[in-house]
Amino acid sequence: MRKGMYKGWFTVLAAGVIAAAAAFVLGSANAAIDVDPPINTLTPEQEAEGWELLFDGENPAEHWRGYNQEDLPDGWQVIDGGWLALEEPGAGDIITREEYGSFELFMEWMVAEGSNSGIFYLAQETDGPIWHSAPEYQILDNAPTQSPITAAGSLFDLIGSTVWDEVERPTGEVNTARIVKRGDYVEHHMNGRMLFSFEIGTDEWDEMVEESKFDAPPFATADEGYIGLQDHGDWVAFRNIWIRPLDE
Repeated sequence: MRKGMYKGWFTVLAAGVIAAAAAFVLGSANAAIDVDPPINTLTPEQEAEGWELLFDGENPAEHWRGYNQEDLPDGWQVIDGGWLALEEPGAGDIITREEYGSFELFMEWMVAEGSNSGIFYLAQETDGPIWHSAPEYQILDNAPTQSPITAAGSLFDLIGSTVWDEVERPTGEVNTARIVKRGDYVEHHMNGRMLFSFEIGTDEWDEMVEESKFDAPPFATADEGYIGLQDHGDWVAFRNIWIRPLDE
């Protein structure tokens, strides 16, 4: 099957055909997430559910550092409203100090007009750029003509959603991203709606990757890796960044 046909197949999957099966597989991890003030904190109930903060609104360097660096680049700064923002594009991608295998990740994000960024997972530190190893949840100020496989919420340049243009909120408003990974099974959500799911390592996955620009290891081959936030040269900001480990 040709690359374009695979993308079409995954887009059909994204329409929610297996949503019921996904809910069964993930159980409580598929429940809706409620965000209430104050910002960048967890309630005792959320802590009991296993959630951990990856940004407390004041000290991002506690959990984040530069890709292939020990420290957090100065261009990533805390701004009003408790946002971790890329105030100086060119600072470089950042990654968590811890690695994660099976997990549920949630965060709020905001972009400026025309901005492009991404959330990486399973990232490995190599001599190459972070995208050589890490799948990317696309963060983008969508245009009406945007391709589904590069639109906000997509698995960048590989898998798109049929509903992305209905789900993303306008520029300047807060969006939510949620990634659920249990073993090889992965879901992408945006603004409370599941966009699609997929499984790493199947024959269809392997052939799709082989025919893409991600066609060489270590792309998505590690059992665990770093979470990353992308510096694509545009302003972007994140807050309420939560993660919790999941059982295989």
